[in-house]
Amino acid sequence: MKFIYRILLSALLVGITSCTDVIEVDVPEGPIRLTIEASLDWEKGTTGNDQTILLSTSTPFFESQNNTAVTGATVQVRNNDSGAVFTFQDQNDGSYITSSFIPVMGNSYTLEIQYEDEQYTATETMLPVSEFSSITQSREDGEDDEALEVNVSFQDPADIENYYFLRFQSRNDRLPELFYIKDEFVDGNEVTFYYEKLEDDQDNIKEFEPGDTVDIILLGISEDYHNYLRLLVEQFESAGNPFSATPVALVGNCINVDNPDNTPYGYFRVSEKVASNFTFE
Repeated sequence: MKFIYRILLSALLVGITSCTDVIEVDVPEGPIRLTIEASLDWEKGTTGNDQTILLSTSTPFFESQNNTAVTGATVQVRNNDSGAVFTFQDQNDGSYITSSFIPVMGNSYTLEIQYEDEQYTATETMLPVSEFSSITQSREDGEDDEALEVNVSFQDPADIENYYFLRFQSRNDRLPELFYIKDEFVDGNEVTFYYEKLEDDQDNIKEFEPGDTVDIILLGISEDYHNYLRLLVEQFESAGNPFSATPVALVGNCINVDNPDNTPYGYFRVSEKVASNFTFE
């Protein structure tokens, strides 16, 4: 009887093996493009002279290469109102730095990058931001009335169309929580936003506890950057949802002057910012 079992098992294994085909899937890959991380943020209370721009290249989805830093580019930012030009020095690791940038509120700035015989450019205006009026903790405003939350308030200027970027980063987490804000319905009022974390064992999320610290950044941004952030956050939050729209590559305000078909990724931003942190008691 054992002999018969062995024969049947062997036949089953042979049948399974013979029915296995290797299917090769041709995954489409887009062209390698320049990726620009150019956020020139002027923190209140500082000169804003020290700024960094990061350049890299995009990679195919299944590519394991980690080092995509771009070196050898020429990078400068021009103040279109004063004519001043700020050159960013190549650090040979994908970063380009300057210690002489002069931020002027309301002035227009243009980023100019020369890389592999092609010129990239983008223009933004430096916009102001309000100070935090208060940062507190509570258990009242969030979805769970037993969970700790941090509350951030600031005064929106009246009769001015404002857009904001609010960023919370728990020091216990790798990813921040991002808010894109338009003052359409809160113009001229004090605005309050809260950030809480709800317990989720599946995603390994824990509620805030006394002693946890959150870093908080608020920036004044343009309408175009607000819309770019909205698309970015929507795609991030819908990742993994089978019913969500197919993600697309987000195109920022940077353009390729010499080859419009070779559009870069990323965004050039000039903003005033306020930064603080809060530790739960």
